[in-house]
Amino acid sequence: MTGTKNQLISMRHYTSVHDIENLDELIQEAIQLKKENSAANLGKGKTLGLLFFNSSLRTRLSTEKAGRLLGMEVLTMNVGADGWALEFEDGAVMNSDKAEHIKEAAAVLSQYCDVIGVRAFPGLKDKAKDEEEQVITAFTKFASVPVVNLESSTGHPLQALTDAISITELKKKDKLKVVLSWAPHPKALPQSVPNSFAEMMQKMDVEFCVANPEGYDLSDRVLDDTKVYHDQDEALKDADFVYVKNWSSYEKYGEVLSTDSNWTFSKEKLALTNDAKVMHCLPVRRNVVIADEVLDSENSAVIHQANNRTYAAQAVLKRILEQLD
Repeated sequence: MTGTKNQLISMRHYTSVHDIENLDELIQEAIQLKKENSAANLGKGKTLGLLFFNSSLRTRLSTEKAGRLLGMEVLTMNVGADGWALEFEDGAVMNSDKAEHIKEAAAVLSQYCDVIGVRAFPGLKDKAKDEEEQVITAFTKFASVPVVNLESSTGHPLQALTDAISITELKKKDKLKVVLSWAPHPKALPQSVPNSFAEMMQKMDVEFCVANPEGYDLSDRVLDDTKVYHDQDEALKDADFVYVKNWSSYEKYGEVLSTDSNWTFSKEKLALTNDAKVMHCLPVRRNVVIADEVLDSENSAVIHQANNRTYAAQAVLKRILEQLD
């Protein structure tokens, strides 16, 4: 399914789920691409550049594959290991370890690439700085080509689109209850995935709620009117899908306030649901975030999700490429 030209205008960049104008159409387009790659030559003669400031497995490989399925050449660079350290501050006196400014870097990359994908995690130290989205914002400002967010300080819109595709494929009824549940983790993790998942569920016709301990509420900007439970068991009742994910505190920014194992998603937790499909973006810490007996069961959707990373990226890149002609 291909949208009209007017529907494609808003997809110059894909940096947030809010860049999607017609979610149902984009989901169906991704599902169709999964069945039949009808756009194999669309990207012929075009180059996709992927810049990773942080580590990746699924995002890197699935986006590379998506680009190639569209006929694109793909260039991938680990910025910290392979390139110059970049300066992002305006007016900076560059007499330290930063050898190149984003103004020149983005301009040069725009000559080499027709689309640029960027992955840059938050520092989780300075909330205001992270919420400025300095890296992804600088690329959209100084690059002259479309930019795709491969996970940033506050969002992971490709993962969220993947999740929407997966729910659409796996659902067994129209009216769904979807729960985003916090789980323990030994490290401080960003709110990027839960933020984008919450925003995506607000765009879908589902009953959506979030379960997390006190002190772990997501930003009010993200939650909007979403109901938040501090009792996980209460939230899980009759759930059709449960997205299990850790995130650090937003209120006490970047802190780990709890590693309470009672929030680990177990067989007992699953029994509280409506035989729910259990989701996670991966990588997942077994028996910390989700128990083996759940991950290895038919209720687990994590491998299904991982497969759909390719088709989410392919659908987004297809929309962007259609604008370039």
